[in-house]
Amino acid sequence: MSGDGLGHLTRLRAALRTLRLDGPVTAVTDSPFAADPRVTGGWRVVRPGADLPGDVREVIVDAFPAGLKGGLDAAAPPSARVTHLARLLRWDAYAPLLPAVPPRFDRTFVLEELDPAHDAYLRRVSAEVTPLTLADPPAEPVDVAGWLIVHSGPDAETRELLAYALDMASAERVRPPMTLVSPVRPAWLPARIAHLDVYPACAPGPNVERVVTAAGFNAVRQFAPWRDMHRMLPFPRSLDDQFTRAARARR
Repeated sequence: MSGDGLGHLTRLRAALRTLRLDGPVTAVTDSPFAADPRVTGGWRVVRPGADLPGDVREVIVDAFPAGLKGGLDAAAPPSARVTHLARLLRWDAYAPLLPAVPPRFDRTFVLEELDPAHDAYLRRVSAEVTPLTLADPPAEPVDVAGWLIVHSGPDAETRELLAYALDMASAERVRPPMTLVSPVRPAWLPARIAHLDVYPACAPGPNVERVVTAAGFNAVRQFAPWRDMHRMLPFPRSLDDQFTRAARARR
């Protein structure tokens, strides 16, 4: 697995727990969040291209079946099982990146409804395709009064999410306390907005009245039990389809 954000690491944490996979973990990632022990714990973290341990029992390929740019070589020791975690992609944008000889998987777990062409492709390259509902490791609730705004960046999106929350409050003629959960307090954040650096940022505690997030896979999945107070602002992505995901959740 690889990537430069937080989503793939959160998904791996949940997959390891859900599938009851134990033993040492090596995460192949460029993510700056991999340095945070709250996220990766005792994992070994290496950059893409590094040699993997020779005793690998399972290789997990996250989200992109041929890697983010289509160049993934999912070769693994003969005794290792190759697993793919599939989430919604903008398949029309990703399909042209697929190599002529694609990686094959012993099993693919479908984590949310896929584009039909995406689903059909995975069935051609996977020995087994099965739906899977992820369950995160236990965590303490994030209990603050008022509204919780959760985003790990980039900064421009965090600013837009806050503006969205403030616009909602104004339209509803309320002035709730607001707390931004993000790795770093932005210098531009108004003084009246509190800040927390906490991971994971779910579940909300009993004093939280509303949760505001983007429409990434983990946010929509994790806050699904609180759908009545969860508001999503989808952002454009080159390969992730946050707009379709948000529309489905709102239905």
